[in-house]
Amino acid sequence: MNRPVGEIPVVPVPEQHLEPAPEVAQQPRVLLVDDDERNLLAVANVLEDLGEVVLARSGEEALRHLLKGEFAVILLDVYMPGMDGYETAQIIRSRDQSKGIPIVFLSAVNKEAEHLLRGYAMGAVDYVFKPVDPIVLRSKVTVFVELFAKTKEIERKARAEQALLDANLRANAERLRAEQELRRAEQREAAIIQSLPMVLYLEPFDAEQRWPTYVSGNLEAITGFTHDDIRKTPQIWAERLHPDDRERVLVTIEKRRTTGRSAVEYRWQCRDGSFRHFLDQAVLLKDIDGNPTEFAGTLTDVTDQRSLESQLIQAQKMDAIGKLTGGIAHDFNNLLAAVIGGLGLLERRTSLEEDQQKILSMTKRAAEQGSELVRRLLAFARRQKLEPHAVEIESLRDAVSDLLTHTLGGLVNLEWRAPKAPWNAFADQAQLELAMVNLIINARDAMPAGGTVTVSIENRSGAPALDDGDYVLIAISDSGTGISSDDLERVMDPFFTTKEVGKGSGLGLSMVYGFAQQSNGLFRLDSELGKGTRAELWLPRAPLDSAPAARPPADEVRRSAERPLKILLVDDHEEVRTTTGAMLEELGHEVVCAANGKAALESLRTERCDYDLMISDYAMPHLSGTEFLREARQLCPGVPALIITGYAETDAISDRPEGVEILLKPFTPKGLEAAVARVSAAPAESQRAG
Repeated sequence: MNRPVGEIPVVPVPEQHLEPAPEVAQQPRVLLVDDDERNLLAVANVLEDLGEVVLARSGEEALRHLLKGEFAVILLDVYMPGMDGYETAQIIRSRDQSKGIPIVFLSAVNKEAEHLLRGYAMGAVDYVFKPVDPIVLRSKVTVFVELFAKTKEIERKARAEQALLDANLRANAERLRAEQELRRAEQREAAIIQSLPMVLYLEPFDAEQRWPTYVSGNLEAITGFTHDDIRKTPQIWAERLHPDDRERVLVTIEKRRTTGRSAVEYRWQCRDGSFRHFLDQAVLLKDIDGNPTEFAGTLTDVTDQRSLESQLIQAQKMDAIGKLTGGIAHDFNNLLAAVIGGLGLLERRTSLEEDQQKILSMTKRAAEQGSELVRRLLAFARRQKLEPHAVEIESLRDAVSDLLTHTLGGLVNLEWRAPKAPWNAFADQAQLELAMVNLIINARDAMPAGGTVTVSIENRSGAPALDDGDYVLIAISDSGTGISSDDLERVMDPFFTTKEVGKGSGLGLSMVYGFAQQSNGLFRLDSELGKGTRAELWLPRAPLDSAPAARPPADEVRRSAERPLKILLVDDHEEVRTTTGAMLEELGHEVVCAANGKAALESLRTERCDYDLMISDYAMPHLSGTEFLREARQLCPGVPALIITGYAETDAISDRPEGVEILLKPFTPKGLEAAVARVSAAPAESQRAG
C-alpha cells in the first residue's frame, strides 16, 4: 500500500546515530459507509492505496468508528435500512469532534435538485452517483486525504524538528530531498486548492491584529483582496465583519487562544461591497517544548450553500403559508357569500331612504373588498383560477396606463420602454394588469417627492431558475427609498408591509409572487436603501399560434332564465343555503333545499324527479358535490346542474360530471342569475341543434 501523500520518507540510520526514533506518521483513514457488502468491497479496492479504509455497514456502526479516531473523509451511502445517510450526516455534523470531517454522499437515485439541496443542507461537500467511476472517486477522495495529511504533517513536523536536527549528514541530505518532494506535493495541492473556494493560512499566535503569515489558495478570488493588502492593513479583517456577526466572531477568535481550536461562520464584506459567508476553522500549533507558535486554518466560501439553503427554506415557507391560506379562503368565501347575497336581497326587496341606502352601499362595498382580499390570498397561494392567453404588449400598456391615469399624481411620470417587436406574454391578462398596477403604485409610494417609474419590456431566451425557453421580462424600476436587506427577505410574505398602518395590506407583492409562480414564471426584487428598487416579472412567451383573449362587448345584455324553474339546492352551510335560496326565489324560481347530499338523494329516490336544475355546494361532509351529482344523474338523467364553491383548489373539481359548470363564491344575485340562465339554456340549445 502506498504511503500517505506528503509524508517525508527517511532512510534508516544506525541506532547509535539517533537520539529518539522519529515519530511514525499516522496513516490517513477513510470511513466508507454502505449496507451493501459488494459496494464496500468495490470502493475499498479503488481507495486502498490512498490510506486506511475503514468499513461500516450501517449509520450506527459508522458513529461508533467516529468515536475511536479521526478520518480524512467520510463516504456515506444515502439509502440504508434503519438510519439513512441524511440522518447519519446530521448526527455527525451535530458532534464537535466530527463536524469538520468532509462528507461525500454516494447515491444511486435522487439526482433531482431537491435531494441535492437536502444533502448539502445536511453538511455534504459533494455527491457521487452510482455506479461509481473509479477515477472520479479517487480524484475527489485524494483532495481530502492530501489536505488531511498536510494538516497532520504540519503538527508532526513541529514535534519531529528537534529529532531531525540530531540526525547525521546523510539524514540531513535525505531530509532536504524530502522537503523538495514536499514542495512539489504542496504545488500539486495548491493547484487543487486554487480550484476550490478555500484558502489555507498560518497565523501568528501572539498577533494583535488578524493577519496570516502564509496563505495558500486564491484569496483574491473569494475576497477581492490580496495577501499583501491584508498584510499592509491587518485591521481590515475586523472592520469588514458584518455588524450582526462581529461580537460573536471576535469572542470565538479570542477563545481559541485557550481552547486551541476554533470553527466559526460569519459574513464578511468583500472588496466589491458584497457580503459573503465564510467558514473559518483553525487549530493551534505548538513547538517541541509545548509553547504555542501559530494557528493553521482554512477559510472556505460557503455562500452558495447558504443561498441554496435559504431558497429551500423560503420555498417550504411559501408552500406552508399557501396551504393555510387556501383553507382559510374556503371558509371566508362561504361567509362572504351569505353576506353579499343577503345585502343584494335587501337592496332588491326594500325601499330605503337616501342615508339608509348609503349605509347599505358602504356595507356592500366592504364585503366586496373582503372578496377582493380573498382573491389576493388565493393569488399568493397559487390557487386562483387563471385563464392564460397571448398578451400583446401594446394592449397591456394601454390598459395599465388607463388604470393609472388618475392614480399616479402629477409628481410621478410613467415611462415605457419596449423593443420594436416585443414578444407576446402567455398569462392571464387581467391578473397581469393587476400585478403591474400593484408594482407601479408601490414604486410611486417609494418616491414621495416624485420621479419616474420606468416599465421596461425585454425579449429573453432563458431565465434564471426557470426551464429553458423564451420569456418576456417586464421590469418596473424606481429611484425611491429602496428596501433594506432584512426586509427584502420578507416583503413577499402575506400581510408584511413596510408602509404605515392603514396604508397597505401587505398582500400586493405576495399576490404578484403567487401569480408569477402559477403562470410558470418568476418574480424577483432587487433593491438598495436610498437608491431604488427594480421588480422583475418573467413570463413565458406565448406560443405563436396562441390568440389574444377576446374581450366581451361592452354592451352585452345580461341573460336571464327563459321561464321559472324548479331548482334543487344542496348546501351544508345554513346561511349560504338560506341566502342562495332567497336569491333564486327572488328571480321567480321554485326552490327545494337540502342540507347535504345524502338527504337530497333520498328526496330524489322517494319523490318524482321533476327538477329543471340541480345546484350543489362542492365541499360537503360525507358526500361531495361532484359525488352527489354523479349519483343524482343516475336517478335524473339529463337534468342540468351547477356547482357552487368557495374552495380554493378549483382544479380538484375537474372530475365533475360532463356539462356541470362551476360558480365561485361569493357571488352576487346578478352573477347567480347569469349562471342559472347559461346552465338551464344549454340542454335546450343542444336539443335545438340536434
